[in-house]
Amino acid sequence: MANIVDPLVGQIAARVRTERERRRWTLAQLADASGVSQAMISRIERGESSPTAVVLGKLSAAFQLSVASLLALAEGSLADGTRADGVQTEGTREEGAGGHGGAAGGVRRRDDAAEWRDPATGYERRQITSPRFPAEIAEIRLPAGARVPYPAAAFAFVRQVVWVLDGRLTFHDGDTVHELGAGDTIELGAPVERVFANTTDAVCRYAVVLTRGARP
Repeated sequence: MANIVDPLVGQIAARVRTERERRRWTLAQLADASGVSQAMISRIERGESSPTAVVLGKLSAAFQLSVASLLALAEGSLADGTRADGVQTEGTREEGAGGHGGAAGGVRRRDDAAEWRDPATGYERRQITSPRFPAEIAEIRLPAGARVPYPAAAFAFVRQVVWVLDGRLTFHDGDTVHELGAGDTIELGAPVERVFANTTDAVCRYAVVLTRGARP
């Protein structure tokens, strides 16, 4: 994987705050909707705490966004120099199709891709597509023994495919458990609670492909 980009923590902080303020929610209202404590949300928004994958799942569910969408919005802001409030900063955007954060057809170099690591499990996520692309593709590395649960609402408003690239993934789709190996895919149906687990002693690498649905 490329280097983990620390500024992404600040972009996630700004995105969470922006999504909350866009809904005119107080910290207490977001805490009630997500099940994440008000103190933790406050630390995340100030950039004082890096949220875990589980916490991001709860926050994205409250916003009725997928985790991928929430992170892609933050990563897109970092990549193209656009702040979380949509303001373009100077000197960060390359014009034309050649810019790694630019229009469709642009080249994004591997080393330019922002990555995020879950501080609790070591789960690593790299965004493959830019926020301008009509589908979202992300590459995930799930360490040996890691287990990441998400609430059903985190899968609302999207159609999603999980594609295992290397290793084995134990995927809990509601009450059903699927053992997926390299090359296996699963198309997700109606939103249910889901768990991504690696019960092996080797890293599991998989891709998540989703199309955006209606946003609140």
